[in-house]
Amino acid sequence: MLVALIEASEQILQFLERGGDVLLLILGVIFFMWLLILERLMYFTIGHRRVADGVLASWEARGERQSWVAHQVRQDLVSEAAMGLRQSLGLIKSLVAICPLLGLLGTVTGMIEVFDVMAVMGTGSARAMASGISKATIPTMAGMVGALTGVFAITVLQRSARLKTVRLEDQLTFDH
Repeated sequence: MLVALIEASEQILQFLERGGDVLLLILGVIFFMWLLILERLMYFTIGHRRVADGVLASWEARGERQSWVAHQVRQDLVSEAAMGLRQSLGLIKSLVAICPLLGLLGTVTGMIEVFDVMAVMGTGSARAMASGISKATIPTMAGMVGALTGVFAITVLQRSARLKTVRLEDQLTFDH
């Protein structure tokens, strides 16, 4: 078990070396993006329940729920809860959009390395060019994988935020 773990860590380190510095930046962005995604999931399952209960209690405590003012108060309560649900979603979307751009940056820097090797050694040394090609393709792949997983997650989060907002609106009735 320990030997397998050591081999896996060595392979990961080799992968990171082959991908170059841009790969580390991509992995940092993906890590931060997934921290935010996990935080939102925790908020949706735990934190929002408390907020929704507070909104419902505040609405139910109102003596009058028919007037224009009551409708505005209801809208304000729902809007505040919805803002809590949508918090950080814009940042997550931005990080999703940044991932493929950083992958492209890795492609460009890797290709520059390939061209530098070709300028010094010519086109006869495939081994010398392999390092640059790895630095060109691995970050591209990592950026695309990060973006694809992020697109899936942000879609789920946005849909969940919309549904939770609609459910909360439906629970705030006007009768009394």
